[in-house]
Amino acid sequence: MGLRVKIGTTIAATSTIAVLVTAVQVPGMLTDRERETVAERLQFAERIYDESGETRFGLRLNPANLPVPLREQLDRGRRATHVQDTPQGKRIWAGAPTERGYLVMTGRRSPVIDELEQVMWKSGAVGVGVAGLIGVAVAARFGRRLRLSAQAAERITRGELSARLSEKGRDEITVLTRAVNAMAEALGGRLQAEREVTANIAHELRTPVAGLVAAAGLLPEGTAENMVRERVGRLRDLVEDVLEVARLDNGGEDAEMRWVESGVLARRAARAAVEGRAVPGRPAPAVRVEVVRDMLVHTDPRRVERVLTNLVSNSLRHGAQPVLVEVTGQVIRVRDHGSGFPVHLLSHGPQRFRTGAAQSGLGLGLTIAAAQAQLIGAELRFTNPPGGGAQALLDLGTPPPRRADGDNDGDRAGGSDGGNGSNNSSSGDPA
Repeated sequence: MGLRVKIGTTIAATSTIAVLVTAVQVPGMLTDRERETVAERLQFAERIYDESGETRFGLRLNPANLPVPLREQLDRGRRATHVQDTPQGKRIWAGAPTERGYLVMTGRRSPVIDELEQVMWKSGAVGVGVAGLIGVAVAARFGRRLRLSAQAAERITRGELSARLSEKGRDEITVLTRAVNAMAEALGGRLQAEREVTANIAHELRTPVAGLVAAAGLLPEGTAENMVRERVGRLRDLVEDVLEVARLDNGGEDAEMRWVESGVLARRAARAAVEGRAVPGRPAPAVRVEVVRDMLVHTDPRRVERVLTNLVSNSLRHGAQPVLVEVTGQVIRVRDHGSGFPVHLLSHGPQRFRTGAAQSGLGLGLTIAAAQAQLIGAELRFTNPPGGGAQALLDLGTPPPRRADGDNDGDRAGGSDGGNGSNNSSSGDPA
């Protein structure tokens, strides 16, 4: 139940209770006053009856139409009054027991009380409706401000640290707004400082690492030498990943959109991932590409290949072989047969410098993949399918209509990758 409904219902309920109490109590008090008046007239007429034996001022002795509730009270020897509903209106009875029977005085309740009661019920109903509408309107105003605060907090959670809220007003919601803005300001400053430090460190490491790579290339062949070259290569890749994350964070990257076949992109990425993970003297990683349905997509080929390469490399590093890259139109799936993605990644997406508890690495590969996918307008989702393993789904989106001249920016040549534009690849089409 929304805030508007809750506040509106609360105000309407409170107004209803107030109307019920007022509409019942006020006529009841006026009726009691009328009963007291009839009882006083009875006492006055009773004194005259005791002195002279005459019934005056409407006093009656043992009337036949005495109401039953009043008769029961008089039979017990009690003085009593009773209000009787009649077609002509409410009739007030007052009675007193005597040795000769019952002395009774009657009177009509004032018609003004009936009119007042009707007016109160009608005005109360209108008041409840108006109060409910006012409550909904006030709650809608407050709810909108709270909803904007929540949306700003969600944007900050997604990394939009520039999100701010208007701080107009002097109520508690304004205090909350100032707190959210202050939090965003502090968080943005801290993250920017961390990014700058990380980028500066990576930039400073780039030159010495390049020297290490060159020096490692001069080493003779051997087990120890190959290990050194492999470790130096990983260090170089790590520095490049950190620099790329810094560039993506700074927003200085632009997509270069072109027409290209999705199957070609998948084959190139799979081949790059296999070559990057290949170890001399060991079997090549088992990566299989299946093109169920090829399609021309309008995207940035370099960035898509980087996304897919990172996904395949992550599967080879943290999952279990074989790794399957399946192309179905604009949707490309990368699936391994390991233990699946960790829970925190499924819930919050890739986070830099964080992987599963039993995994090594800094978590930059999937972070870069997610950032590159966002840059080109693609959707990247991570799931653990029922059959086991981990699956990453890259949806490049529906391509826009192609120009009439059929220009595809010269990137349809699938022959360089062994593709022939067919709609399928056999299950034995390795990367």
